[in-house]
Amino acid sequence: MAEPPTPTVDHAPAGAPPRVPATDRTLTRPRRRLVAAAATLVALVAVGAAALIDLRTPAPRPPDAPPGEFSAARAYAHVQVIAAGAHVAGSPANDQVREHLLGVLRGLGMETEVQDTVAAEAGQLSGAAGGTTLARVRNVVARLPGTDPTGKVFLVAHYDSVQSGPGGNDDAAGTSTILEVARALTAGPPPRNDVVFVFTDAEEACLCGASAFASSHPLAAGGGVVLNLEARGSTGPVIMFETSERNAALVAAFGRAAPHPVGTSFAVEIYRALPNDTDFTAFLDEAGFAGLNSAYIDGGAIYHTPLDAPATVDRGSLQHHGDNTLALTREFGRVDLATLDAGHDATYFPVPGGLVRYPGWLTLPLALIALGGVVALGWLARRRGRATAGRLVAGFGLALVPLVVAPLAATLLWAGVTAVRPGYAGLLDPYRPTWYRLAVVALAAAVLFTWYALTRRRVGPAALAIGALGWLALFGVLLAVLVPGGAYLATLPALAGALAGLVALATRIDGPWPVVAQTLAGAVAVVLLLPTVVLLFPALGMDLGGVAALVTVLLGLAALPVVDLLHPPADGQHGPVAVRARRLGGLPAAAATLATVVFAGIGLAVDRFDAGHPVPTHLMYALDTDTGQARWLSHEAEPQPWTDGYVDGPVSLAADFPIFGDEELLAGPAQPADLPAPALDVLADTTAGSERTLRLRLAPQRAVRLATLHVDTGTATVLRAEVAGRSVPVEPRAGRWGFGVVFHAPPAEGVEVTLTVIPRADRVALRVMDASDGLAALPGFRPRPPDVSVAGSHSSELLAVARTYSL
Repeated sequence: MAEPPTPTVDHAPAGAPPRVPATDRTLTRPRRRLVAAAATLVALVAVGAAALIDLRTPAPRPPDAPPGEFSAARAYAHVQVIAAGAHVAGSPANDQVREHLLGVLRGLGMETEVQDTVAAEAGQLSGAAGGTTLARVRNVVARLPGTDPTGKVFLVAHYDSVQSGPGGNDDAAGTSTILEVARALTAGPPPRNDVVFVFTDAEEACLCGASAFASSHPLAAGGGVVLNLEARGSTGPVIMFETSERNAALVAAFGRAAPHPVGTSFAVEIYRALPNDTDFTAFLDEAGFAGLNSAYIDGGAIYHTPLDAPATVDRGSLQHHGDNTLALTREFGRVDLATLDAGHDATYFPVPGGLVRYPGWLTLPLALIALGGVVALGWLARRRGRATAGRLVAGFGLALVPLVVAPLAATLLWAGVTAVRPGYAGLLDPYRPTWYRLAVVALAAAVLFTWYALTRRRVGPAALAIGALGWLALFGVLLAVLVPGGAYLATLPALAGALAGLVALATRIDGPWPVVAQTLAGAVAVVLLLPTVVLLFPALGMDLGGVAALVTVLLGLAALPVVDLLHPPADGQHGPVAVRARRLGGLPAAAATLATVVFAGIGLAVDRFDAGHPVPTHLMYALDTDTGQARWLSHEAEPQPWTDGYVDGPVSLAADFPIFGDEELLAGPAQPADLPAPALDVLADTTAGSERTLRLRLAPQRAVRLATLHVDTGTATVLRAEVAGRSVPVEPRAGRWGFGVVFHAPPAEGVEVTLTVIPRADRVALRVMDASDGLAALPGFRPRPPDVSVAGSHSSELLAVARTYSL
């Protein structure tokens, strides 16, 4: 029989901490390693399953559900009416939707009105290239009076759609949810506070409906609590992703009242960093409003496309929207709304069975405690001989490797996939993204396991684990300072890992308690980070899958002692035994690498473009009636084969169509269509000193979605401007057309524009344009094949006609 291998022992110099055999350079060394590994994995898988199950949507209730409950089936009946077709602001189809809303609300006995006005844009959503954006809006407003109001609760959703799709999810789902909530509320006792139902117009164009209501409607005076309902996909849990500032009391109400409270303070931080706006923005721009913004966001491939039809609406997501909205309306409808300003933000996140929250002011102290705990763990590990100072420094430095490599690898993986399938570039997410998401997670695991297998024998498991916790703790401090709402993702796993490590060092290395402690710490990391990975994919899309890969690596680093159990003991063996141990240690990395290849391959095999999942294409048409020149235009960076038949090279149209700005578009020659340019009639032309005032009427000569007017600032300097009786800011822009306005949903009689200018030439040059939707009737247009569809863009299928007037 062969002699057992002799452990390698390091001899410490006099006065130094004791050095121990390589077998003890770890935080756990269970006697039955395989049993401990299996038990730990089963426990963590169970915890992870519980965390993910809590993200599931509820079962949709049938049409015969009790009157006081929300029924997705009843709400879906409204979705079918509202999303029967595309219904942009100002269109006859949108008029029909508005009449449906009025009929339902009046049928419930509510005070109902239409706010018909002109409003300017809110937030940063639109108009950057074209100039100041306005719209004629017709908001539907209804009120359920409270018995003893301390304020108002506003339920908000927009009832218009984009021109490129019927808006089954965005936002017929939100609109229909509010209609069903209104019915459920009228079936029960009246609330204490007033409940105002606001169905906004022209959200897709410029948030102008919400801006009009929040800034000028009498019911908006004094503000209140806003619950805004949205969707940016077709399925998934409803996430409360945005709040007003000083949200602690609002979040407390959300946690105790919402039956399915999915929301994180990290999501709020992400959304604030993205260039997105919703109607909620318009309310927050006005004093006195606080509230919560919620949406479901998975299934983003159909967003703003013709596929966003009623059939794609997930009834579970609709039920989730309704359950939470009804419960929150009743909660805010009963409390004293004057007490909702807590003076500070909360940190919050979902756990199985509820929502954990704590005051935001605890964020930095907790982060510093976690950092101190990791430092204490490193000090004690050195004192106990589990790691040397050099190994701890090496562990900390080497732990940065997977944090950098995994996101980079995920980005390269997706670049490879999109090279094989270029059509993905036009989608928020693939139609069937699950396999690709699994591939990114497996790739992150492969990077982590490979790194660990290559470093653990030389540096030691304890030093690597403590070094990894050091990065988590450091990230926690940085996030607490820069992005407080996301600090918990690093701070709490670091704190749990430090405590578990201290327990391991205080007990027998081969006893059960080190494994129990590390399992509990791993469970904390799983509960916090696994749902974050799952929610990040639909939130950011596969283009930013590297962020999910980073969080996956953070989860692995937080649970590194558990990862160590998947490897043979770091026992300092030599010869064939050591070779066999290294091979076994490479199995997790090999398995994860194989899983990456398999998952990506399955994704490519199952997510092919076809008639049910068409490749998106973007095309526009622009006619300059001054020259008679017409062009096909596209925003596609690399044209799809269908688009390539229309465009042949990049151009800049800022001089001819200033609404497009300086961005280069792909363009190709088109046959001029017999289409009239908008008329520009002079109603008055007066001069006072050096100032000339032009009162004009901009009147489209066909049914259009929007009209624009731009002034050549080389011929006149604009001092003041009014559009439809509203003063608009004069903000000079670069280029020839230095002043401009964009008007959505112009009335049939046109829009009156008054300009006060200082002439710089004998005649003032003005460029006018209008735009409708639909290219099928144009000469030279070839219908798309079944597996090709319209891209989800506000300019898809836009038909623009422009003319220059010299006055």
